[in-house]
This record gives sequence, structure tokens and C-alpha cells, in this order.
Amino acid sequence: MITVANAGMYGTAAIRAAGAEPVYADVDDGSLTMSVDSLKAKLSPAIKAIIVTHLYGRLADIEELLAVASHNRIPVIEDCAQAHGAARNGKKAGTFGKIGCYSFYPTKNLGALGDGGAMVTGDDAIAARLKQLRQYGWSRKYVAEVGGGRNSRLDEIQAAILAVKLPRLDLWNEKRRAIARRYNDAFASLPIRTPSGIDEGNVMHLYVIRTEKRDDLQVYLKGQGIASEVHYPLPDYRQPCERGRLISASDLPVTERACREILTLPCFPEMTDQDVISVIDPVMRFFAHG
Repeated sequence: MITVANAGMYGTAAIRAAGAEPVYADVDDGSLTMSVDSLKAKLSPAIKAIIVTHLYGRLADIEELLAVASHNRIPVIEDCAQAHGAARNGKKAGTFGKIGCYSFYPTKNLGALGDGGAMVTGDDAIAARLKQLRQYGWSRKYVAEVGGGRNSRLDEIQAAILAVKLPRLDLWNEKRRAIARRYNDAFASLPIRTPSGIDEGNVMHLYVIRTEKRDDLQVYLKGQGIASEVHYPLPDYRQPCERGRLISASDLPVTERACREILTLPCFPEMTDQDVISVIDPVMRFFAHG
């Protein structure tokens, strides 16, 4: 299965859990989502599926990726864990491919109070199978017809929380975009790369900048009381559990470079104007003092 290696190991873990082998495509230098050209280069008769991750809240180039996959009769699974509510031309994340997978971890744009998730599909046969797999593989009570089933239902309390929060999702996403636009305006003259395409196709789950001074900037911000994070520092194939994978840095150059440069700054709907300013000011001071 083809996936990307800059998305925190989640796609790779799912591939491993299915007993398959991950094949890594590089990412686009602008969006840090799967590169169409790299996908084409990685295709082979052995590929059975493609996982496209909508990273940091931004829709990947899903239409072109899907066209490549469809031409080769390979199903696409969308990883929408960071893209709740993202849309393009009236279509929501998760409705382009065969299956869309969502996480409702509390920090997501649409988060529950605990762990949870959902899958969406327009294929009735796949939907029926997923319903069986989430509950022991049952075809009816106590009759396990499908192997590999598990106890993986979303509990009622989490569902109730999500039902209350869902109508507010679009408003919260727009607040995230508004904060991101303020950051972009403030940082326009700095030697950093800021997110582009802040529209309905980008729900700004994370505001991620790129700078060669990433480590120094992170240390400086910590000293100013500003939290930051790296999403994600290690490509999947460099994770300790993947030790022994023979992948050279030259094979996935954008992935390698991005993992050295990315830094996530605070961006969430509850931020006040002063909160936003308290992030902008120290970033500006850091670069002003070189």
C-alpha cells in the first residue's frame, strides 16, 4: 500500500496492522501532502491500495491523486483525521475515495472527550463489512462470520458529545482560518514558509511553518512561554520500530527536508486577540535579532 512518511506513523501503523507492506511516496513541497508525480513513480502491480492523508487540515490534491489511482484501478482510502469539514467544490473530505477515516481524539477539529473515530463510504458492501468488523465480525448476535473483527464501537457518551459539537464545526474552522491569516500577514516579510491556500479546503487543524532555524526558534519560544510542537520529527521509515528499512534520503527529499524545518504554532478557536499577538510578537523578535 502506498502512503506518505511525514504524517506521524498513523497510516503506516494501519498498513502494518492489515498485514501489508508500506511503500512511501514523497510529498509536494508546497502542501506537504502526497505528490502526484511521486505516486505515479511508486505504482507497481503489487500495490493494492493508496492512503491519502489530508495533513494539517489541508485537502491533498485528491482529484488528481484519485485520477491516477482510478486509471490503475487502485482504491483510495482517505485519512481525514486532521481534516474535519474540509471541502472542495462542494465535496467534503472523506467522500472522494472508497473510504474516509476520521479520528475524534479530543484535540481534533471535531473531538470527543476520549478516543473515537468513524469511517464513511458510499459503497453499501463496504459499509456492511465495516459494521461487522467493528463488532466481532458478527452477521447476527453471537455469530462471527467475518474474521478479524474486534470490539471497536464508538460509545454513546462520545457520540452524544460529538452530536452537540458538530453544528459548531464550520464556525470553529473559520476561526482557525482567521487566526492563520493573521499569522500569515504578520510573518509575510520573515524568512519562513507559511501555509498557503487558506480556504474551505484547509481547516487549519495545525498551523505549520517551515524554517531552517526551527530548533532555535522553538527554544526561543519556549523561553517566552509559547508552546510549539513538531508534527512530525521522524519520517515513518526512520522510526525505531521500522529499523532496517532501506530508504535513502535522496528517495524522499521533500519529506526529509520538511521533517527538519516544520514547526507548529498555536492555532485553535478559543484563542483571543491577545493570545494571537502573544505568539506573533516573539516570532517577530526572534527573526529581528537574527
